[in-house]
Amino acid sequence: MSNSSRWSEYRYRRRVQFHEVDGAGIVHFSWFFRYMAEAVHALWRAAGLSIAPPGSDIGFPIVSTAFDYRRPMRFEDEFEACVRVAAMSEKTMRYRCLLTRESELVATGTMTIACVSMQAMKAIPIPSEIAGRFEVAADGIPGADA
Repeated sequence: MSNSSRWSEYRYRRRVQFHEVDGAGIVHFSWFFRYMAEAVHALWRAAGLSIAPPGSDIGFPIVSTAFDYRRPMRFEDEFEACVRVAAMSEKTMRYRCLLTRESELVATGTMTIACVSMQAMKAIPIPSEIAGRFEVAADGIPGADA
């Protein structure tokens, strides 16, 4: 949600595609990480930024990520990925993600990205023009223990 052009949350709606399911007809675990990354990228776009602008001297690689699965998802399921800024430090941002289908909790996850110099591939401070577009969410995501 926006608060004076500072973002702490974004809700991203999506539908499961056929190529995302395994032989049992359920979404392969690896896709949950992609869904969370898509939601984070959408949050950045909503804040007027790109997480990977062409020709940039800095990058934001994922340095930590995890998911806890509660329910399976299948082809054609519509779901929502709610991503929130859970923490910010000088050089990193941590997100919490809640995946729901209708009102049913499907999975919870976390992701941490670091700001790095693309030349040295070393952590550097997040530029103020980027950090200033985000704020840590005031509260946690209900039902998310991640």
